[in-house]
Amino acid sequence: QVQLVESGGGLVQAGGSLRLSCAYSASGGTSTIDRVAWFRQAPGKAREFVATIKWSGGATGYADSVKGRFTISRDNAKNTVYLQMDSLKPEDTAIYYCALGLRTGYSRAYYVSGNYESWGQGTQVTVSS
Repeated sequence: QVQLVESGGGLVQAGGSLRLSCAYSASGGTSTIDRVAWFRQAPGKAREFVATIKWSGGATGYADSVKGRFTISRDNAKNTVYLQMDSLKPEDTAIYYCALGLRTGYSRAYYVSGNYESWGQGTQVTVSS
């Protein structure tokens, strides 16, 4: 069983920064984890991919809309994944969700939300203009 808990959301002015954290616990340990990702969902819009990090090796991927402004990282010792968000824009306002994907025997598209088995409850990020 996997649990994900996000924190760090809040209200910030445009141009500001926030750091989100995603702490996870897994009864089976980390050996079954393939990757962790952040998605977001704005009011009236579909959930969209933001960033991802491979658990083994640490390779990262970003949505074009956040590339160069957001940085995803992980601390294996703390079982935590971070999303550093800089140069925030009002259009970044959304609920941000942490998601965890398990290892499979085949490659899966990391930007597809359906390829993640566990989700956190979400944390609100509001960027004022």
